[in-house]
Amino acid sequence: MESTTKNRQSTGVLRRLIGRAYGVDQVPVGDDFAHEMTEGWFNVAYRIRLRDGRQVVLKIAPPAGVPVLTREIGMMRVELEVMRLVSELTTVPVPRVDHVDLTHEIVDADLFFMEYVDADNFGRTADAGALGADVVAAGMRELGTLNREINAVRGPHFGPILGAGSPSWREAFSRMIEDTLRDGERVGIDLGWDPDEIRAVVAAHAHTLDEVTEPRLVEVDLWAKNSMIRDGRIVAILDHERAVYGDPLMEAGLTGLDMAAFGDPTDFMAGFGITTLTENERTRRRLYSLYLAVIMIVETKYRGHTDTEVYDFGRRELDGLLAALGRAPVVS
Repeated sequence: MESTTKNRQSTGVLRRLIGRAYGVDQVPVGDDFAHEMTEGWFNVAYRIRLRDGRQVVLKIAPPAGVPVLTREIGMMRVELEVMRLVSELTTVPVPRVDHVDLTHEIVDADLFFMEYVDADNFGRTADAGALGADVVAAGMRELGTLNREINAVRGPHFGPILGAGSPSWREAFSRMIEDTLRDGERVGIDLGWDPDEIRAVVAAHAHTLDEVTEPRLVEVDLWAKNSMIRDGRIVAILDHERAVYGDPLMEAGLTGLDMAAFGDPTDFMAGFGITTLTENERTRRRLYSLYLAVIMIVETKYRGHTDTEVYDFGRRELDGLLAALGRAPVVS
């Protein structure tokens, strides 16, 4: 995907980065050694073939001067910490990190090299119809099981993985919503609603967030497209940068409960270990989907989108979620 946040580099710079990470003897000789992996929305990623033939992945954060959402500041460091937590505290497969460079000496951003996972992207392969229905269903159940194991990791506070957190989930989630609304106000995005109306809806239902009393590691962005599958099994979970300590019901695999375009979550829920939600749990889940819809709208301004597809989708979903939470638009 195209985005102003993608920090692309020349082959000369890539050679210097490879030399620092793997040694000068692994710097490729020719020029056809790096291929951009274009599927992501935020960071730039390259699949790189080292001189000895090994393949690795280089991930580079956005340029220092490019505006990003508040939640995206320092996000690569969050990803590295979550990959460490998941690899050390669970059996969930994540790529091995080979080298981290936070110095900004060669590139004006954080970056790291990790192993290349030789497998198919689960979500994209499924969408292309290249997997049987039984394989897709089993894969979604396995994804739910893996996600549940990640959620078993307990955090020291609610909210950000790194830095100061909050003593309650209500406070942490309200801050997340507020940060995103302010991000939108900063760039003058039209949400289709006065931001204060959205604040009022969140406040009216915020008491349901008080049921969450223990901070758990929540990936937030664990879609099928952020996993790799080989021979019918999930072999890697990718893109951990949006994780927080909070409520497991915030996981992406449950989004289809509120936003039909994200697919039927039944198989994911079976692996995740839930079949039904209480009334308060359904309200919390709607609040999390509302948060996602607001992000989708606001980030179009920060990504420099040249069409309105994502923006229009976010607007429609936001209208539906606010209606489900009791706030219908005023018809003049």
